[in-house]
Amino acid sequence: MNIKTILQIAAAVTVLVVPGSLHAKSPVDWVDPLIDTHESRWFYFNSACRPFGLVNLSPDTQTKGSWKSGYLYGDSSIRCFSHIHAWQLSGIPVLPTVGEMNGHQGMDAYQSEFSHDDEVVRPGYHKVHLKTYGVTAELTSTTRVGFHRYRYPTTDDAYVLFDVGAMLGHGPTLTAEVTRVNERELAGMTLMKATNRRKRDTPVFFVARFNQDMTSFGGWREGQVEEVVDSIAGKDVGAFVRFETDATEPVLMKVGVSYTSIEGARKNLDAELDHWDFDRVVEESNECWNERLSRIVVEGGYDEQKTKFYTDLWRSMLGRRIISDADGSYADMTTDERRVLRVPLDDDGQPAFAMHNFDAWWGSHWSLDILWPLVCPDVYSDICNTSVQMYKNGGLIPRGPSGGNYTFVMIGDTAAPAIASAYAKGIRDFDYELALEGLVKNTGPTGGRYYGGYAKKPTPSAYEEYQEKGYVSRANALSGGHGRAVTSLTLYNAYHDWCIAQMAKAIGRDDLHDRFIQGATNYRHVIWPEKQSAWVREGDGSWKSDFKPREMRFEQDGFCETSAAVTTFYVPHDPMGLAELLGGADAAAKKLNEQFEASVEERFHLPGRSHGNALVDYANQDGTGMAHYFNRIGYPWLSQKWVRAVQRETFGGTDPYSGYNGDEDQGQMGALSALLTLGLFQFDGGSGIDPKYDITATVFDKVTLRLSDEYYDGKSVTIIANNQAPENVYIQSAKWNGEPLQTCFLPHADLVQGGVLELELGPEPNKSWGN
Repeated sequence: MNIKTILQIAAAVTVLVVPGSLHAKSPVDWVDPLIDTHESRWFYFNSACRPFGLVNLSPDTQTKGSWKSGYLYGDSSIRCFSHIHAWQLSGIPVLPTVGEMNGHQGMDAYQSEFSHDDEVVRPGYHKVHLKTYGVTAELTSTTRVGFHRYRYPTTDDAYVLFDVGAMLGHGPTLTAEVTRVNERELAGMTLMKATNRRKRDTPVFFVARFNQDMTSFGGWREGQVEEVVDSIAGKDVGAFVRFETDATEPVLMKVGVSYTSIEGARKNLDAELDHWDFDRVVEESNECWNERLSRIVVEGGYDEQKTKFYTDLWRSMLGRRIISDADGSYADMTTDERRVLRVPLDDDGQPAFAMHNFDAWWGSHWSLDILWPLVCPDVYSDICNTSVQMYKNGGLIPRGPSGGNYTFVMIGDTAAPAIASAYAKGIRDFDYELALEGLVKNTGPTGGRYYGGYAKKPTPSAYEEYQEKGYVSRANALSGGHGRAVTSLTLYNAYHDWCIAQMAKAIGRDDLHDRFIQGATNYRHVIWPEKQSAWVREGDGSWKSDFKPREMRFEQDGFCETSAAVTTFYVPHDPMGLAELLGGADAAAKKLNEQFEASVEERFHLPGRSHGNALVDYANQDGTGMAHYFNRIGYPWLSQKWVRAVQRETFGGTDPYSGYNGDEDQGQMGALSALLTLGLFQFDGGSGIDPKYDITATVFDKVTLRLSDEYYDGKSVTIIANNQAPENVYIQSAKWNGEPLQTCFLPHADLVQGGVLELELGPEPNKSWGN
């Protein structure tokens, strides 16, 4: 989409009027990127970036490790500005300095103090004053180009450091290089060492261009400055450029980035940023974000609720990043040989889609798979196309690709609900028949399903046991990371078999439907009715004798980052079948309600790595559908009660120390929080033949969803909540397009035709509605 189109759309978008203000606020103005930044993950904090952008430029206060790294609000010094904060990827740290060149001494020496008092952070823009050097730095970007504006004092000793050999994020840099191309341009590469998740060493390339001539160029190696003419390369190397500056004239730097080659980085730079107007790019980025965020317009509610909602929506469109170049070239590392390939071109000779990098689909059936079809079906399509392209290249549908690598993050076959949900929602501009073929292959003995978390090889014995018995026991735990979580794997397999069966049925492959629908009941093999709980099976079929449904350890044999108490309710596709095993719907509702009541003081989540002790856990993915289980077994008023409580207590924070509870996996918790706020959800992940939305009460007076005319016939959906008040969480009655709606579900097929959903709210449950 070009900037003219974006500006036209943005001009037509309804803005939000702040009570008592003299001007209107657009959706983008409500976003606060600093929410819950006190313990960021490497990929968590983003400021100067576009939706799903390859470049995610922002300051780093910590640079080592995947956790507690990147930008941490409580820190007082900035170590660098780096251009990539992605799933298992990092790269190109730079910093402007003044005085004696000290880049060779490392970030501990050259980092600069800063203050939040004069810092400006908003989507697409970051401004910060580096107190140590008296430099004011501003950052923005296009999709593939970082743009810097540095205001130095008047000096002969202004530098930009390129610490390209430093450890950054997930691991060390194996080798790096920087070359002076001419007096205004540098080019370079860094090779990221493989991690236990991303198994292959992965390069990233850049071209940096300045608006004025350098006065000198130099470099260092292993802590020592070297005599450098035009290039430096090797291990632990870095480079610097020097300028003579005037306090009235800023130094501008554009950095094109690519995973394919230096030439790819240069082409990205030329294609996306052929001028030096920094303010124009800031405004274009702002409008780009506003166009995306304005696809949902809310009215009423409190300012804090609007801030959190639009920050949630913004976060949902950050982490699953583009990795292909502007011309469609991308690096493929799914085989033994690194290859640069190109996506197919459309009728206009443009790339038909963008390749993406993303963390696991694990848990996205209760977050992104539901929200994305409503706000960015075009990007959802791109990610489905990415999955099919990687299947063509490497023979497997990925569950978490990084830089063209398979990672096998987490466990299971989580691409199945994601792709099935896209198809069910009418997003079908990808080769869905080939996608189904890949999903089926993933369930085989050498398929992705039987790779344990981060494993290098599948575990065929687990496949064989699942085929024979319908479950995986402790005797056949998978290799790697989460491989001991055999009960979780069995539950995932049952759900994923159902998803594949549903997609197959819709496409007309009754043979595959009949084959996989049988596996959908396999969850019954790991729910022990006597204990009313998910349980662990031994190799001989017996139930594990010394098992504890609430275990203090982070992960015990059987369960993936959670407890048995939470996992018991992980049957998205057959909630009534689960209820039967738990003694009937009444008994199931009583059991779960008691778990919620017992979790009020914990605010429905446990901190850190204590998920194994949870009764209800909205801080990690496997527990994020629990409140909506009531809707599916005839107790919708309990869903209404607990959804609102979770939305308020778990996700309501709007300061740097709350809001996402430490584990916002590339938009998943943001998407979940947004859905809870809207009052729309899909307990089965929306992967069935006729998906429907679970309805609870929105916190706003009015919500307008602007539907994509590329995918849907309707123009918009409006949700009106009458008698809105904090205590009025219960739906008394509802209408859809003026007609009484007696059920707590709304079919996706009806919603995308457009219409008005009107809710009457009250402080006491109406147990006769929606049941």
